[in-house]
Amino acid sequence: MERTVNVSFPGGKRVDGEMDGRVVHTDQPPTAGGDGSAPTPFELFWISLATCAGYFALEFCQSRKIATGGLSVRLKCRKNEEEKRFDRVTIELTLPGGFPEKYEAAIVRAVDLCTVKRHVMTPPEFSIQVVK
Repeated sequence: MERTVNVSFPGGKRVDGEMDGRVVHTDQPPTAGGDGSAPTPFELFWISLATCAGYFALEFCQSRKIATGGLSVRLKCRKNEEEKRFDRVTIELTLPGGFPEKYEAAIVRAVDLCTVKRHVMTPPEFSIQVVK
């Protein structure tokens, strides 16, 4: 199965990606020549990782009929300024009140199965091709 993202350039520093009829808008901050109207592509990467982890936590609770009020996920990224790259990502999972203690390790394992995280941990092969 092959999936495709089509990219378009609506103006300024904005770049849109369309997949399966859904469009995601990105922009650059004003300091980089954009107008800050949307997340940057790299911010979308972090958002994708956090929301994927959140989905796995939500699905874990829902499949066990555990109330999700108070469930939250926070992703923290630490940038190594010397290396000019992020070198640590922490996913903080806040469990709802009354969450069964017997499931704590299991929900952590479930969140660890996040599809985005798994692709980062075992990256695909990349190639860049010029098409004429």
